[in-house]
Amino acid sequence: MVKEGTDANGGREALLSARLAPDMFPLSTQVRFVCVQAREAVFRLKGEAFPESIEELLEEGQNAGDRPGSLRDAQARIDETIALLDGLAPDALDVGTENLIVHELPNGMILDLTAEQYARDWALAQFYFHLMTAYSILRREKVELGKADYVAHMLPYIRPETIPKG
Repeated sequence: MVKEGTDANGGREALLSARLAPDMFPLSTQVRFVCVQAREAVFRLKGEAFPESIEELLEEGQNAGDRPGSLRDAQARIDETIALLDGLAPDALDVGTENLIVHELPNGMILDLTAEQYARDWALAQFYFHLMTAYSILRREKVELGKADYVAHMLPYIRPETIPKG
């Protein structure tokens, strides 16, 4: 639930421009980069070329300071990413852990990683960095979120009889 700092005249949309620090990307970029990391990992691990949608997401994210988009846009990008992941066969990412992945960073540096190193040390770390940055921005902007929102995927594993009453 959004509390302070928002109003019926677009305050919720203003969240997309919120930042933790002046030299950090805004919420709108963090959302897009979470989606980029999830999508890139799929295609890198499968050894496939990136679809145009990844470049679009990167461009949107890099320009989000000037053009943050809307909450509807952000939700659409999240939904598209979830649909891609949900559409994968259970063994789609079962690649050889020693397969080489060459990852060039925007600054020209190149990382040579095995598939295992890429998934563990790059893709997951980048995904969670941007996810937690988005979470932190929302908390800073007085959005009522808690740890239960972050770990909602764990709720099915709770023994029903251990749930506190009231």
